Amino acid sequence: MRIPPKSISVILLAALLGLSIACSKSKPSDDTITKDVETKVAADPDTKDSQVIVVAKEGKVTLTGNVKTPAVQKKVEQIAQEEPGVATVDDQIAVEPAPEQAAQAVAPPPPPPQPIVVPAGTILTVRVGQALSSKTSQTGQTFLATLAQPVSVGGVVAIPSRSTVSGTVVSAKAKGKIKGQGELSLALTSITVRGQTYNITTHVLENTLQGKGKRTAKTTGGGAAGGALIGGIAGGGKGAGIGALVGAGAGLVGGAATGNQQIEIPVESALSFRLSAPLTLPPQSQ
Repeated sequence: MRIPPKSISVILLAALLGLSIACSKSKPSDDTITKDVETKVAADPDTKDSQVIVVAKEGKVTLTGNVKTPAVQKKVEQIAQEEPGVATVDDQIAVEPAPEQAAQAVAPPPPPPQPIVVPAGTILTVRVGQALSSKTSQTGQTFLATLAQPVSVGGVVAIPSRSTVSGTVVSAKAKGKIKGQGELSLALTSITVRGQTYNITTHVLENTLQGKGKRTAKTTGGGAAGGALIGGIAGGGKGAGIGALVGAGAGLVGGAATGNQQIEIPVESALSFRLSAPLTLPPQSQ
């Protein structure tokens, strides 16, 4: 029996429509793919604790979020690839750093280096750069000196030797031939450390010469009285060595009473002064 052409067209159209409907029913939707992948990731013991976001669009699945290890990342990607209807997988998952790496990442920076504090009471032994005298020096006159011995704090050299020091003549009074005492008092006012100058305060080193050539030396402000003539004594000239301290805080006094009964401190004589206030220096560069 011959089938009319019109009937054949109807039959083919119905077959194509049925095939289309069948294909439509067999291909899962994007929502279905998304939910299925999320469910399988949450159920798998290796990936259940992962924070993964799944987005499906036209068969392409994009994975984002965080996992703890590369192995977990690979497992999540595998679950997505095996899901029916998935054509491609774009894996953008980030692997979290290991606990020790995270601790290092948030560790606070090391504390900044602390300033160096030279405490009050520290002895500064200096060599004067010019001659000083109760007869020729003037009150308020400045003088220069160099640090004869380095000063250390906590085992670290805070002030190197030969650092430049400035001082002032606190008082100067020539001794009279018949009566009256000679007087020469000194103090340090500043010190230059590694190119930077700092103001300092020291106890006053007092030298007096009374009748019959009797001489005394002391530091004011609570220092122990006494002193040692340690260099440049009368006729000795300059270049004399540094002697030992005499008592706690005692002044090392250079020079002596000359024949004309005046206090003379020759150039390069060594004197010791005691800080009456702390000196704060910046941290030393490493």
